Amino acid sequence: MLRPFVAYLRVYEPLLALGDPPDERLRASVAAAKLRRTDAGAREQAMWLKSQVAAPRRLLPAELADGRPAPSLLTDVLVLDAADVPDGKAEHGPFVCPLELRARSAAALVTFLGDAHPALKNVVLDEGGFTQETIRGRTKSAMADLSTSAAHTLSTTWTVPLPWFVLVEPDERKLVLGTGRDDPRRELSWRATLADAQHRAREAGELLEQTFGDSGPGRVLFETRRWLDNFDADSVVELDYGGLVQLFADPVLEADNTADEVHDILDALRSGNVEELAELFSDLREFWGDVAARERAN
Repeated sequence: MLRPFVAYLRVYEPLLALGDPPDERLRASVAAAKLRRTDAGAREQAMWLKSQVAAPRRLLPAELADGRPAPSLLTDVLVLDAADVPDGKAEHGPFVCPLELRARSAAALVTFLGDAHPALKNVVLDEGGFTQETIRGRTKSAMADLSTSAAHTLSTTWTVPLPWFVLVEPDERKLVLGTGRDDPRRELSWRATLADAQHRAREAGELLEQTFGDSGPGRVLFETRRWLDNFDADSVVELDYGGLVQLFADPVLEADNTADEVHDILDALRSGNVEELAELFSDLREFWGDVAARERAN
């Protein structure tokens, strides 16, 4: 079965950052570590579908009929293996990334209702049978699921925002091809300590602001930096292609050097090498433009 074509930027916090002492159900889920990162997208998709076919219908995935969070709030967690923790941080583990699907869906719903055309908004409200007052109450309650003021996961469909690559070094890459595109073990990801990611984001953010102002990539990076500031100093950051790995043949994944090219762009900006800068931007636009074209085709 195909995984959703979603990429992720995650923060894994030390378990004790999620409660001291942590809830026993959370501790048991971390010890079991049943949910693999390659299954996370499919799990989220299944929970959403379940919420739509339930009777009565749920406003948000991972919640009960009365609006309370489902038990999965504490059991749907990703756990970082010690072997995947950047040097010097394994001793602070185990590292945990809660899926927080109900809260993330609530935030997305609030954004949609705030931005959608009134006619489209009314269709959604009528179809679901929920009033705006009910939605406001439910989404506010869902946001209280978060252990900090921000969710541990950012996600994007069909592409990876280029500013995310600033947070990692190209040689931090982990590539697992498996037996082919549909292999659930297939993975392309990078991991870095939170401190390293924040330092890289600050340096690149200052450079982008000097060059382009506070819009475009600089704005994305600024918002990402603010998001990272919500988490424990000993956390680990993960950039994960998620289900996007199914879009690329093995040679394409092996040759993907987006992280290298993003860092080369920063170097070209520092040196003022306009010719190299234009070439790098062209290469990235062509590569990710082909991916975007697949979204339109689907």
